[in-house]
Amino acid sequence: MARPKLAETVIDQTASLREVTLGRCCEVLARSVLEYSVVGDYSYLGPDCMVADAEIGRFCAIAARVRIGAPNHPMDRPSLHRFTYCPEYYDAGASRDASFFADRRADRVRIGHDVWVGHGVIVLPGVTVGDGAVLAAGAVVTKEVAPYTIVGGVPAKPLRRRFSREIAIRLARIAWWNWPFEIIVERLEDFQSTDIEAFCERWDPAPEDQG
Repeated sequence: MARPKLAETVIDQTASLREVTLGRCCEVLARSVLEYSVVGDYSYLGPDCMVADAEIGRFCAIAARVRIGAPNHPMDRPSLHRFTYCPEYYDAGASRDASFFADRRADRVRIGHDVWVGHGVIVLPGVTVGDGAVLAAGAVVTKEVAPYTIVGGVPAKPLRRRFSREIAIRLARIAWWNWPFEIIVERLEDFQSTDIEAFCERWDPAPEDQG
């Protein structure tokens, strides 16, 4: 099967979206379910993902069976069960607890740009993941992840930095994910290089030696 043109956003026919905004050239693969979320340009999600109440940046790579924004049950109520916030499932005359769902919608996951989310990762509500971070396969992410940091485990903990703090700051200044895609393609050779210092030297708009 031929792959779609780069300019297209592709949503598999088995995927389900509810109140979702997708950017340009996104891809949502088979059986993934997204709701109340925003997905930035050029980000893609593998099969069998579930995403709710999330803001996902540009150029994010999300593997299969990822759960972002896994909703919490009300642990401070007498019962954890959904009858307390969806009583209409069991009593046609009862009304849904609108305030509970408003709070759930507000407890959003925020994932930065150029983030890699590995296979089977779970990201809990309210978590922020910085630009360029890596969430290792199987991680359960319960706390904020700093930019350009690799985390893993249950619960997820920092494993190492992708780059030094100084490089991370410079990449944030460059913010290449905001470049027109035509410029990214023109500079593709730079992106294919592992010389991150040279990349920063060439494209940092405010190099440190200029104050």
